[in-house]
Amino acid sequence: MAKQNVRTSTAADVKPAYFAHAVLKTSQFEAMIKHWQTLLNAELVYHNEFLCFMTFDQEHHRLAIINQPGLDAQTDTCAGLDHLAYSYSGIDDLMATYERLKDLSITPFWCINHGPTLSLYYKDPDGNKAELQIDVFDTIEATNNFLSSGAFSANPIGIQFDPEVLFEAYRGGEPLAELTRRRELNSGESFFDHLPA
Repeated sequence: MAKQNVRTSTAADVKPAYFAHAVLKTSQFEAMIKHWQTLLNAELVYHNEFLCFMTFDQEHHRLAIINQPGLDAQTDTCAGLDHLAYSYSGIDDLMATYERLKDLSITPFWCINHGPTLSLYYKDPDGNKAELQIDVFDTIEATNNFLSSGAFSANPIGIQFDPEVLFEAYRGGEPLAELTRRRELNSGESFFDHLPA
């Protein structure tokens, strides 16, 4: 006898189980595939002249890229998705990724300590942005406490940092908690000063 599906919740309670994938359309198909595969250290699971699927974990695909010739270039004045964010297990993985990408001449355009995350931002050939990040706090509760604090309200963007300086200090033995503690804004300084140029 076939197993019957049993509803365990009401429709009002149903939420997605997890976020599955994002899809980008492009007129620079091969360049975009190369960029994202390199950025995420991803495996191509499907690739033809129209469509590419790639993944970096157990999901069958986390990113799809569609070849669509003749698209207009993106501008910063259009509404839409700002960036995709990817979390790493810790500072060692983020640092190794930064160095691997730098060796391939792929460098972040913005490095920011948001407070809850330490983040490196990259742009693809079409100008889409990706955030590679680590959590600063050990628990969701600690993160939520910071987000509800006056420190975050005073500066919801963060403080820019130089990854070369931070990673060298980490290699030299400076405690991670010290390196990722976000300083307060100086007198006369605005969080707008820390937005990307």
